[in-house]
Amino acid sequence: MESAEAPVRRRWFGDRQVLKGIVLAVLALLLLPYVLIFLYLLPFIHPVSTLMLRDLVLLRGYDRQWVSIDDIAPVLVQSVMMSEDGQYCFHGGVDWGEMRMLVEDTLKGQETRGGSTIPMQTAKNLFLWNSRSFIRKGLELPLAVVSDFVWSKRRLMEIYLNIAEWGPGVYGIEAASQYHFKVPASKLTRRQASLLAVSLPNPIGRNAGKPGRGLRRLAVVIERRAQGSGDYIKCIYD
Repeated sequence: MESAEAPVRRRWFGDRQVLKGIVLAVLALLLLPYVLIFLYLLPFIHPVSTLMLRDLVLLRGYDRQWVSIDDIAPVLVQSVMMSEDGQYCFHGGVDWGEMRMLVEDTLKGQETRGGSTIPMQTAKNLFLWNSRSFIRKGLELPLAVVSDFVWSKRRLMEIYLNIAEWGPGVYGIEAASQYHFKVPASKLTRRQASLLAVSLPNPIGRNAGKPGRGLRRLAVVIERRAQGSGDYIKCIYD
């Protein structure tokens, strides 16, 4: 006769197998982005962001036309770097000094800036979600460091500019240039480039094609910085 303990042992073993399956599935999800980072080394692969995937799932569709960085006006690259990540060519994916100040301000209860570098934003756009949280930031930091290590600065910038959101359903610089200014990304003027750059932190609320006074003022500052960017952009064009 089967003892009463046997069903308990079977149930425990079954529960253990389920738990093991859940742990393996979580580990696979955590490791997948790192596999994709190496896959995205291939220049003919055009990654999509999690927001683009969301729009597909919700049947909204989106506009994105991939372009090589060679077909993007250098003034746009300069403007984005000066607006989003002035130390892009010099850090290893994370600006640790900026991150330390961000943590200190957060612990003091002060209002904080984003503190995200372009590699961090790229990692978030490709693999994570938008809402702020320490969990997301904790996942984002190693992804940014690995991305910056594996990809060249030029490839990383190319991916970022082709997945960044620039309006409702508008992704990538080519679609953004056509949507806001009716010109290809290769023909952007310095003023248009600066307007697109300063709209990146809030692409839904900030319309580069119809800028308000505040956005125009920000664009003038970035335009001036981009003109004097010099050594700051050598990792892209040298």
